[in-house]
Amino acid sequence: MTAAELPDVTGADADVKACCVSIYSTDWARFLLGDSFHPGGLQLTSRLAGQLGIDPSSRLLDIASGGGASAIHLAQTRGCAVVGVDLSAANVAAAERLAAAAGLTDRVTFVQGDSEQLPFPDSSVDAVLCECALCTFPDKPQACREMARVLKPGGRVGISDVTRSGSLPAELDGLLATVACIADACSYNDYRSLIADAGLTVEGSERYDHALHELIGQIRLRLIGAKVLATTTDDALPPLDTDAARTMLRCATDAVRRGQLGYATFMAVKSRSAEQTAATPDGGVISSGTVTPQGRSTGIS
Repeated sequence: MTAAELPDVTGADADVKACCVSIYSTDWARFLLGDSFHPGGLQLTSRLAGQLGIDPSSRLLDIASGGGASAIHLAQTRGCAVVGVDLSAANVAAAERLAAAAGLTDRVTFVQGDSEQLPFPDSSVDAVLCECALCTFPDKPQACREMARVLKPGGRVGISDVTRSGSLPAELDGLLATVACIADACSYNDYRSLIADAGLTVEGSERYDHALHELIGQIRLRLIGAKVLATTTDDALPPLDTDAARTMLRCATDAVRRGQLGYATFMAVKSRSAEQTAATPDGGVISSGTVTPQGRSTGIS
């Protein structure tokens, strides 16, 4: 799927998507968050994959695949075929380079696309993975419906994300509202409802608040390192108010301790009897879980 084929987004939704893409494509994001870009890292990714039943016969779709770390890790450890989709062209390019360096281009591919209008046929993947990204999607119900649409009957979806309970401290809420990506995180129960409303059956969920706490600690240490680096070398990252960022992290730590912020995983299955017949936006026809797209490269065959 080329940039020209991407769905047109305008208004507030476009602003939110642009915000998230710009943030998670920066050198700062990679430096502070590491390769995995989510609490729990690849260890939690592996646990989710096990719960989803991923094996060498599986075709997995990684939504908001970022730099490709999870997709490549699962291809290496589980032997599955993976397609990663991300709205950022920079992330897609970086992920493709990583897959090439790992010698996995035969099993791992990446395409640019929108989570709310996935460029893949109906019922085309065995499993869907979406890590720490649903909270960033402006239209979460639509994103969940898209996960269900591309999933084969009997297939499973695994979601991990930041949870939010009630209001946050004013200083933290104000910053998050500006960034938008985390400000729109849902409660634990609301995520379960979103998934169920998309026609998926929630099989289980687990809380990993400690993983979010650990990630915040990791970011704090890296911010200290960045400040030292800025005073000792010319190879520092672009300017950032590290003192303000550390204040924000202290607020976030307190919010986790009070139960206002957390992290959780959700596992769901698509009914084996799921069938539908409808016209697709591009003129294809969905019938009994299959689709024939017209004039669209899917990245999955």
